[in-house]
Amino acid sequence: MSNPKPPSAAQKSIGDFAPKLADLTDEVLFGDVWERPELSKRDRSLITCAALVATGKSEQLDFHFPRAIENGVTQEELVELITHLAFYTGWPNAMSAVARAKAVLPKKQP
Repeated sequence: MSNPKPPSAAQKSIGDFAPKLADLTDEVLFGDVWERPELSKRDRSLITCAALVATGKSEQLDFHFPRAIENGVTQEELVELITHLAFYTGWPNAMSAVARAKAVLPKKQP
């Protein structure tokens, strides 16, 4: 008898309210799109974080900043991404993104 898979982050957060959206998130977004070999997960994380910062979707960064670190992006690169985008996508987007980064990423040691 096989062990059932533990619930995904999508299943935990929205599965009871929007089960199909949770399934699509698991199966299509993370099961297919994120697994395509044409881009590395590191590159996908950089692109995703840049798109979220640029469009002001800072609430999504709580998930994607730590995931980017897991995928090999450094904290310094994420801060530079935000700084760079401030001039292309707007200061408020950058300020919101840096606040999320400070909240979810490990504190830098002096």
